[in-house]
Amino acid sequence: MVKLVVGLGNPGSKYERTRHNIGFEVVDRIAAGGSGVTFGRKHEGMFAETEINHHRIWLLKPETFMNLSGRSVARALKFLEGDLANLLVVCDDLNLPLGKLRIRKSGSDGGQKGLRDITAHLGGDQYARLRIGVGDPGERDAADFVLSRFRPAELPVIEDALILATQAVAVWVTQGIDAAMNRFNGPATG
Repeated sequence: MVKLVVGLGNPGSKYERTRHNIGFEVVDRIAAGGSGVTFGRKHEGMFAETEINHHRIWLLKPETFMNLSGRSVARALKFLEGDLANLLVVCDDLNLPLGKLRIRKSGSDGGQKGLRDITAHLGGDQYARLRIGVGDPGERDAADFVLSRFRPAELPVIEDALILATQAVAVWVTQGIDAAMNRFNGPATG
């Protein structure tokens, strides 16, 4: 069964490299690791096919904007005739320390509106998610904070997190969610 890896973010150059677009960055890095991977418009997003260790996967970056990601994800999953067990969503998380990864089999949206919309469109939360800590807004408005870019001092931490996140996706694809959780939710990732 083909697995679907969805990176959440907002389309357009205005949002590139922002905290909210870290899911897009992970998907882009996975695509860059494949040979000849090109994205095309499909399912209201940018869609591509690639392989990780001889396992075929589909990549999706919804272009519906973060808070409306569910429609795009539901269309892609239906097209693939996939079930929720073959879906991994990668997104930002304000509740995790900068660069910390958290992988879960299912669960609440934790205030992440993209996850909330996906859960609503899929009729359940029994899908894997990989959250990446993008820092604490402190006194700043959370919406403004997630649309800001990382400060120069934060970039090395985020670079390491992006490397770990692509590795976590590869483990999920090849070995399953339990192996990914055991390897990347531990103290070594934060």
